[in-house]
Amino acid sequence: MNLHEYQAKEILGRFGIPIPKGEAVQSADEAEKAAGRLGGEKFVVKAQIHAGGRGKAGGVLLVEGLQGVREGAQKILGRRLQTPQTGPDGQPVDQVLIQVQTEIAKEFYAAVLLDRSREKPCLIFSASGGMEIEEVARKSPEAILKKVFSPFSPLTAAEAETFLSGTPLDARDKKRLSGILAALTKVFLETDASLVEVNPLAKTPGGEFLAVDAKIRLDDNGLVRHPELSKLYDSRQEDPRETEARKFDLSYVGLGGNIGCLVNGAGLAMATMDLIKLAGGEPANFLDVGGGASQEKVAAAFKIILADPKVKAILVNIFGGIMRCDVIAEGILAAVKEADLKVPLIVRLAGTQAEEGRALLKKSGLQITPAESLEEAAEKAVSYVRSH
Repeated sequence: MNLHEYQAKEILGRFGIPIPKGEAVQSADEAEKAAGRLGGEKFVVKAQIHAGGRGKAGGVLLVEGLQGVREGAQKILGRRLQTPQTGPDGQPVDQVLIQVQTEIAKEFYAAVLLDRSREKPCLIFSASGGMEIEEVARKSPEAILKKVFSPFSPLTAAEAETFLSGTPLDARDKKRLSGILAALTKVFLETDASLVEVNPLAKTPGGEFLAVDAKIRLDDNGLVRHPELSKLYDSRQEDPRETEARKFDLSYVGLGGNIGCLVNGAGLAMATMDLIKLAGGEPANFLDVGGGASQEKVAAAFKIILADPKVKAILVNIFGGIMRCDVIAEGILAAVKEADLKVPLIVRLAGTQAEEGRALLKKSGLQITPAESLEEAAEKAVSYVRSH
């Protein structure tokens, strides 16, 4: 679950990480009043969407005075902001963050994420922060420092200071940064995050450090421990199909293809998409109905897939382990009738009660194409889409 920048900063502030003064608002009037409360003359108006690249897309404006804040908010609010991370439709801007401009002497980059190869959280730091951090990573990977740490305890300030010992920073900067870096590891662990990022982590001319921009992504699996964080979910920023899938505890990710996929098990779902690609097709989605899906969940899954107008065929791939194939077959039949299915349906059932499931599908008289193997199912789905 992604958080807005202003939400991420509020969390960082609670952990003692310095942040600029700012307020999130939803109208130009509120923006002007917020700027008046914040004080000063120079401000930043920042679109609040769940995507990076806002600055280059016109979603971050440097303005002066209360009138400048009002006009900046009017320009951004209510539009759909398209960045390299949003796709062609962009994301709606319902809120802007009004922030006092920060004088920056130098920019740094800091983040905590999961190092999957080592199965541990990892602290990342670079003295070359800012908008081009991806270029730094590509051209000068040695400029980015990494340190894995225990998933059970955050780094101490002393450990973070040792981590910075290989940098050309002076002793004072290392001391100040070490406290911030240690706090970031604490944020990561205590919020069950999958990413905590500050870019830039700015040094002011006075030698202070501020988290000028921040991003936090929470692990959905940990939200049960954080009901207060679950409330921060903004459905307007997400694919409506993904929001609907959440209601039924379905794992759904919309893609750009035209072959819908309904599979039980994340690994099997990935394999299904791979085989569609190998057969020359394009999957429309990732959808894992889980190991114990009910008829209701299967019906909901079909409706979510069919909400994508690009879908020209649906491939159902079920391996019956905990889940019985005959139950899935009943769910498929109910969903097909309820959804008034107009696209071809290719079904591969294997495992527990597979024969019974196939018999139910055959007896239904509905236009369902059976497949013995996953390869055959993928080839049949791709073949149909190519011929229509």
